[in-house]
Amino acid sequence: MIMGSGHCFWAIFYFACLCSASLANNANINFREREKKVLDQILGIGKYDARIRPSGINGTASDSATVVRVNMFLRSISKIDDYKMEYSVQLTFREQWLDERLKFNDVGGRLKYLTLTEANRVWMPDLFFSNEKEGHFHNIIMPNVYIRIFPFGSVLYSIRISLTLACPMNLKLYPLDRQVCSLRMASYGWTTDDLVFLWKEGDPVQVVKNLHLPRFTLEKFLTDYCNSKTNTGEYSCLKVDLLFKREFSYYLIQIYIPCCMLVIVSWVSFWLDQGAVPARVSLGVTTLLTMATQTSGINASLPPVSYTKAIDVWTGVCLTFVFGALLEFALVNYASRSDLHRENMKKKRRELEQASLDAASDLLDTDSNATFAMKPLVRHPGDPLALEKLRQCEVHMQPPKRPNCCRSWLSKFPTRSKRIDVISRITFPLVFALFNLVYWSTYLFREEEEN
Repeated sequence: MIMGSGHCFWAIFYFACLCSASLANNANINFREREKKVLDQILGIGKYDARIRPSGINGTASDSATVVRVNMFLRSISKIDDYKMEYSVQLTFREQWLDERLKFNDVGGRLKYLTLTEANRVWMPDLFFSNEKEGHFHNIIMPNVYIRIFPFGSVLYSIRISLTLACPMNLKLYPLDRQVCSLRMASYGWTTDDLVFLWKEGDPVQVVKNLHLPRFTLEKFLTDYCNSKTNTGEYSCLKVDLLFKREFSYYLIQIYIPCCMLVIVSWVSFWLDQGAVPARVSLGVTTLLTMATQTSGINASLPPVSYTKAIDVWTGVCLTFVFGALLEFALVNYASRSDLHRENMKKKRRELEQASLDAASDLLDTDSNATFAMKPLVRHPGDPLALEKLRQCEVHMQPPKRPNCCRSWLSKFPTRSKRIDVISRITFPLVFALFNLVYWSTYLFREEEEN
């Protein structure tokens, strides 16, 4: 009897569970059926026309403008192209408006909202992105779009889209610049008398926390309005300004440091001997060609603009320094040949003077054997010995000159070619250091002023 009563208890419990599950399933089916009936009631044939714009706020006037509140979630920024002046974003875009024709009974709060995936079933604002170049929806695995209809007639439209947008850039401070790229949204056909776009109160634009850009940093973003007037009327417009700061470390490693190294390598020519013509020529030509290649590679990644960029000033001055080092060797080579020619002329002159002195001494020896000349007691003014003594007296009477450190230092190097090399060793680095001081102070301060 005890065993039989136990089996009976478990049988009753199992039957009760089945009944409760069946009732819950029936309730769920009935609830979904009620949701279907609600959709048929508000969107049935002859009951709702998606072509007609909803009435104004609270339906007080049928001719007042429909207000659409907009917000978005910025998911990613894939690239910012300097050459094409564009950027690509992926975002979740949302619009919300009131359509009192879509009110329904929420069944005591159980039916929170109705969900649709077909946008053509209800009236939709004719919003478009005015600075869009390319764009597409996401349809994997299902179309990433939904419409929620709330009991009091509010409609929420959400969609995930990817856009390539135009971004006019000012590259005068490149690569020490900041760029402002806008995202503009406007009504295509409805004027402000019929349709008005407003930013959602609170936080209309959200950005993903781990947003990563390879060469830029998103510093901040601002929301604003940009209504436009045309011949056909005034149209409502919204915009988001994204402020991007260019990461300078990449350009420091890829451009500025290599250019500095090329300029310094070109100075090695000043320390080579004047006679090492092949070494100095090959060094100068190699650095010049490398610098020219570096400059052309930089310009290839930038658009051909009419103004001068900061990077143009840098590469132009570096190229000038490398070219100046090559010209310096040409001047040294010319000076060395002049020094050699001068030395040859002095050598020939000394040989001629020595030959004339030898001939004069031979003549004097011959005359001394023949006659004996008396030396005069008084010398004439034109006598060479008197002129020499007079010149020595004038030298002693002149005031002593102050020693010039530069001249005394340069006098250690007897040839002009060597002096040119020594002066270049000091002048080129000093002028390049001065240029760096002026360049960085000018463009860094200009960047702060423009911010």
